[in-house]
Amino acid sequence: MTIREAQEAVDQWIKQYGVRYFSELTNMAVLTEEVGELARVMARRYGDQSFKAGESDNMGEEMADVLWVLLCLANQTGVDLTEELRKSIEKKTKRDRERHLNNEKLRK
Repeated sequence: MTIREAQEAVDQWIKQYGVRYFSELTNMAVLTEEVGELARVMARRYGDQSFKAGESDNMGEEMADVLWVLLCLANQTGVDLTEELRKSIEKKTKRDRERHLNNEKLRK
């Protein structure tokens, strides 16, 4: 599935099952909540915390939830994430072409 296809699939789902998009501000809050849930799993898997009884190591699910809400926000605000990601990669390539290659901290 391409990013564009994902945006279309989310839009179709919202129209068929979701009644309507939550407001942009609500979705921004939901995105923050979902990022927090992903952070909790990361802290337990890779950090010093351990999973509590009943918690699951569902990192992929949490990443998908973050992506879902981001796709909703893109659809609501008229952002073509395929095009924006292409431009972001181009910008980073121009800006950081030598930067990371010359970073001694990354060579350790």
